[in-house]
Amino acid sequence: MTIEQLNAKYRIADQLRFIEGKGGLPMIQVNTDKATALISIHAGQVLSFRPGNEAGDIMFLSEKAYYQNGKAIKGGAPICWPWFGPDPEGKGRPGHGFVRNRPWNVMGTELLANGDIKVVLGLTDTPETQAIWPYSFVLSQEIIISHSLNLSLITRNTGNQTFTITQAFHTYFKVGNIDQVKVLGLEGRPYIDKVDNSAQKQQVGAVTINAEVDRIYLDVGNTLTIDDAAMRRRIQIVSQGSKTAVVWNPWEKISAEMADLNDADYRCLLCVETTNAAPDVIQVAPNSECRLVTNYSVTSN
Repeated sequence: MTIEQLNAKYRIADQLRFIEGKGGLPMIQVNTDKATALISIHAGQVLSFRPGNEAGDIMFLSEKAYYQNGKAIKGGAPICWPWFGPDPEGKGRPGHGFVRNRPWNVMGTELLANGDIKVVLGLTDTPETQAIWPYSFVLSQEIIISHSLNLSLITRNTGNQTFTITQAFHTYFKVGNIDQVKVLGLEGRPYIDKVDNSAQKQQVGAVTINAEVDRIYLDVGNTLTIDDAAMRRRIQIVSQGSKTAVVWNPWEKISAEMADLNDADYRCLLCVETTNAAPDVIQVAPNSECRLVTNYSVTSN
């Protein structure tokens, strides 16, 4: 559908409209008394979210991000699906699955009775996806924009055989100074350290960042907090349907090597990801569904 057709069918007067974004990609712009947001239909990805009482965005979005079919957008809340990390079968398929670099479909927009905005985006299997991953599915993402941002990723198995998935909201949060950031809620949790040959370790105290970090935390609770002293705020992450969480920061070397990051971007970003990863594998039987949910809210620190 064209931008004009999308606006004719799904626009919400004075609060939600479709625009042509960078690279000519169609995007959804939301502006309410509660919050502002920008959503890319390509990749089904929230790129920006700012609660109405906040001066700045809670999400990091790279100035050098790619905006083109076949490329992932660096920043916001990318969707990893139907696998997280490298191809689990070693077939050379793309890392983090195949839904974060292709167009999604608009399935609906709605102004809820309480004034929140709801956007539903989705994908179904095609001959192209079947060649990559031979299963029938409907994948949808329900996005609710309020004082907080609520994301629900719903996987429906529409075929006749059970499949397994791992998945993630690979969300990039904007932080003021990585040296002054702590992640709370993972104290005492075991984790897989992917920087150290996937050695299993145990978290002592709050998570702080002073080098490259790539960790899958196991048996996590449903509430994590990014304590950002430099920006004087806390971002609370409340999840459902997840037993694992990933903390990632590329640090100096990888940030400089990534073409879609500025050299110093590692100092102002932190990924704290709501995941089903590593042993947290989900089985989806025929005619059933699973749901991964995350909610992001902000308080002053």
